[in-house]
Amino acid sequence: QVQLVESGGGLVQAGGSLRLSCAASGRTDAMGWFRQAPGKEREFVASISWRGESTYYGAAVKGRFTVSRDNAKNTVYLQMNSLKPEDTAVYYCAAGASFPTVVPGRYAYWGQGTQVTVSS
Repeated sequence: QVQLVESGGGLVQAGGSLRLSCAASGRTDAMGWFRQAPGKEREFVASISWRGESTYYGAAVKGRFTVSRDNAKNTVYLQMNSLKPEDTAVYYCAAGASFPTVVPGRYAYWGQGTQVTVSS
């Protein structure tokens, strides 16, 4: 059983940046970030392999977001730059699937989510 805790969300103006963190209770393999806006399905954001040498991004965030990890700290990060109002959502990290799984249902473990709100 792996527990995941996200942090770093908040309110930011369009064009600004935020960095999200996801702390795991133990070793994880590939990790994923997803987001869900009100009334919408959960959307794939990014995935990173165990060693961090491979990353994969959703089309909506590619070029603006960067996923990274520090395995010594069992922590994965999501650096979000050039934020847009349409990035407003609850952001979740997930574990328990192979890289680069983009389907939410294939992940076994989820954090509680952190709210990101981008004002125009």
